[in-house]
Amino acid sequence: MPQIVLASQSTSRRRLLEGAGITPHVMVSHVDEETEFFNAMSPADMVFALAVTKAHTVREQVDFPAIIIGCDSTFDVDGVSFGKPGTPEIAKERALAISGRSGLLHTGHCIIDTAQGREIADRVTTKVTFSKMTNDEIDDYIASEEPLHVAGGFTLDGFGSPFIPVIEGDYTNVVGLSMPFFRSAMSQLGYSWPQVKEMR
Repeated sequence: MPQIVLASQSTSRRRLLEGAGITPHVMVSHVDEETEFFNAMSPADMVFALAVTKAHTVREQVDFPAIIIGCDSTFDVDGVSFGKPGTPEIAKERALAISGRSGLLHTGHCIIDTAQGREIADRVTTKVTFSKMTNDEIDDYIASEEPLHVAGGFTLDGFGSPFIPVIEGDYTNVVGLSMPFFRSAMSQLGYSWPQVKEMR
């Protein structure tokens, strides 16, 4: 039976898997996401390309039968990619831009089954709507430092949750890994969900 390998250092993705009864091995790809090659793409194409690149980078390091999960997320606002803000200044600029508006959270997924030599890759998109936020609320949120290191500068499963009244689509996709997509991909690869939970 192959082992589940998560090609990501994201604690949110790991928690999604663990919450569904799956214990992944974590192997970080260390792919440089901020290259001209990736930045020249549309947000939707970029997350797909990065997910595939991360999964294949880890594939080269794995020497045992594995199911490798590569993911990448970004928040698409009017065709512009809002990745991880990195600084409080950028986080505030983006919070002001999305206050009272909607955007598209894209997550690219690439699932590689090394035992079968097969892979399934796709993008899942969820529409996220924000409430109008006051300057005090934005400053307080940024002071938590949570939004600095996450795609779009917000979280649905943390301090950002009070500001997101509506999502249209898959909740787990916004958190960082579409669990329904993962289950569907594993089914296409020939594994039942009970079998997936047995993978260690």
